[in-house]
Amino acid sequence: MPIARNEERVNVALVGAGIMSATLGALFRELMPDLTISVFERLHKPAYESTQAMNNAGTGHAGNCELNYTPQLSDGTINITKALSINAAFEVSLQFWSHMVETGKITDPSTFVHRVPHDAFVWGDADADFLRARHRILSGHPMFTEMTLTEDRSELSDMMPLVMRNRPVGPRVAATRVERGSDVDFGRLTEALFAAVAAEEGSAMHLRHEVRGIRRHSAGGWQLEVEDLAEGGERTVHADFVFLGAGGGALPLLQKSGIPEGRGYGGFPVSGQWLVCNNPALVAEHHSKVYGKAALGAPPMSMPHLDTRFWRGQPALLFGPFAGFTTKYLMQGSSLDLFKSLRSHNLGPMLAVARDNWDLTRYLIGQALQSQESRMATLREYMPTAKDENWRLAAAGQRVQIIKRDPRRTGRLEFGTEMVVSADGSLAALLGASPGASTAAQTMIELLQRCFPERTAGPDFHARVKAVIPSHGHDLTRDAKVLHFVREHVDSVLGLAAPASSDRPTASAQSPTLGATGGSAG
Repeated sequence: MPIARNEERVNVALVGAGIMSATLGALFRELMPDLTISVFERLHKPAYESTQAMNNAGTGHAGNCELNYTPQLSDGTINITKALSINAAFEVSLQFWSHMVETGKITDPSTFVHRVPHDAFVWGDADADFLRARHRILSGHPMFTEMTLTEDRSELSDMMPLVMRNRPVGPRVAATRVERGSDVDFGRLTEALFAAVAAEEGSAMHLRHEVRGIRRHSAGGWQLEVEDLAEGGERTVHADFVFLGAGGGALPLLQKSGIPEGRGYGGFPVSGQWLVCNNPALVAEHHSKVYGKAALGAPPMSMPHLDTRFWRGQPALLFGPFAGFTTKYLMQGSSLDLFKSLRSHNLGPMLAVARDNWDLTRYLIGQALQSQESRMATLREYMPTAKDENWRLAAAGQRVQIIKRDPRRTGRLEFGTEMVVSADGSLAALLGASPGASTAAQTMIELLQRCFPERTAGPDFHARVKAVIPSHGHDLTRDAKVLHFVREHVDSVLGLAAPASSDRPTASAQSPTLGATGGSAG
């Protein structure tokens, strides 16, 4: 069937202008430059929903300080598999960003990435013992060999003065540090990537355009019904390939597509808030991301952290996030989003998750109802000298956690990201949340290989990818030589190399307070 005259034709349609679509669009331009691309975003600018700096974790997630990536199993052993895979995936993203800088498509990496140490901090004997065991096994692996551990309060005061000032003497305290950590302004990175995409012929960015409908096209591919929210009117777009990277808006569009692979999926929305400090004196005293352990019953995304954050190039200090209960899938969405997503095929999994997660539901409602006084009390567990007048409450974005079928329990709540792809590879939807932004480059390379098998098979594509991501074809969790090479290279290109000298004392790898290294790589 021929294409109707009033239809626009495009090879690739990217729905949602966040970091995932920006990364995929830039990779298309690098690896398949002959394809035409159109981006559709319902808001007035890219990266304004989940991706902008205040609405995501901002950490270059690498498994350095996120304790939920190294769970302690029932037999007492610590599983580091997820930390290794996330660390390796983040190295792929760093290589991709380095390539964009080296080729002049991003001019200044300091606009979006800064070197900020990653610390994990705990108190109490049980958690200090866990952190010591975690350090022992991680520091024995080449990916984390530079991780240090200390329980010495004077060293800790040098590392994190705001955390240690006026801290009670009694409880045992411990912290690990990875100096080679980073803060990433994914909002500014997304803007830079889309600018690079738009500069190439065959690319179009449509802001204030909302995809309202999606269905199979009789001639192959997909027909999108798009509303112009700024000027009014609608357009019909015929796309050979569609990527739904619209954050919380991806699930409703996946459901409208009708692909069998999307059956059984639901979404559990969670809102968030930060306490934000812009007092220059306090901001200047803290230069690290200090992660703790999530409270009992809290979702992993709610790991508390006292966080150096760069917002449009300016440093700030954040604490949180505080979770909240919501039925919206987007910050600017509808309170009916959750209910509109209910289908006969996902009702069972959704009800099963509600049945099995009453503790989580109570926790989220309690978080939503807590007072500013209660939030400040939580902050003072990490920063004992915190004063009310230095901290204000700010929105921390919206997340939709994945609910999927589980043959054993009929439903399971997932805290991560997952790609749902049609059998013919013509449509893909990214569901879930953290650490998606940090692992975007690897995720999108895998998506290209899955959805474009004919174009990505063979040595030519492999060579193209290696020009963009030099470690392609190597397992960074096993190849220490390649890992060292790529780290040295990206640190130089992105300005993440250690300074020649530092006036910020840190725990020394030779300190007698450090835990012994060694152990299995897991």
